Amino acid sequence: MYREKFDLSGKVAIVTGGSRGIGEAVALAFSEFGAKLVLSSRKLEGLEAVRGKIEANGGEALCVPAHMGDIESLEKVVNETLKVFGTIDILVNNAATNPIFGPLEQVDTKAWDKIMDVNLKGAFFLTQAAGKVMMKKGSGCIINISTEAAVRPAPGLGAYSISKAGLDMITKAYASEWGRFGIRVNGIAPGLVQTKFSQALWGNDEIRESVVSRIPLGRIAQPEEIASIAVFLASPAASFITGHTILADGGAMLS
Repeated sequence: MYREKFDLSGKVAIVTGGSRGIGEAVALAFSEFGAKLVLSSRKLEGLEAVRGKIEANGGEALCVPAHMGDIESLEKVVNETLKVFGTIDILVNNAATNPIFGPLEQVDTKAWDKIMDVNLKGAFFLTQAAGKVMMKKGSGCIINISTEAAVRPAPGLGAYSISKAGLDMITKAYASEWGRFGIRVNGIAPGLVQTKFSQALWGNDEIRESVVSRIPLGRIAQPEEIASIAVFLASPAASFITGHTILADGGAMLS
């Protein structure tokens, strides 16, 4: 009875930023639980590598290169998904960028616009487009990958923290409006995860030690640990959860 509540068989899931890190881990996990994957990121080569892993394990995946800051690209992701699979059941907004590390007074308009276009605008409008498909069928699940920095801003990552705080409100706003259509919208806010995206942080001994010293579990996270939460949120096991962002920080917020 309960094992089947985590089954994603036959579900069609779009994962942005699906070529590496958390996105890759989520895609592989979803496939293992039976979902068909639509992988999206800027570069096809990375997507093809993940598709190869999925197919090697008997899964099915479609690669659709796209830029989260470009609305036409986002429409392409939705249209290609419908063309090949006919529906959308799950959307994971994982793609993100942070081109600047430093105090807020050093953030220029170019960096600000890039961060907001990818992390906020792209997630909003891809959710809107995929959600319209879900509204017609009366069901769906959207998962936004946020960060603990959305709750407690990280030094040097002010603009990134602001964009992710906005993403958390996207989660709440869409959940509030779309619950009546059977659509659940939730988020995951990881602490520091060992991915290429965050290598500048965990790869620096001083920064890593400072971060780990505040984590009761005494380590940083691995992408697979975030993917496991995504499987739960996407599955029927989380059927009565919407509008929430799960903090996965190893207990860091306790300090």
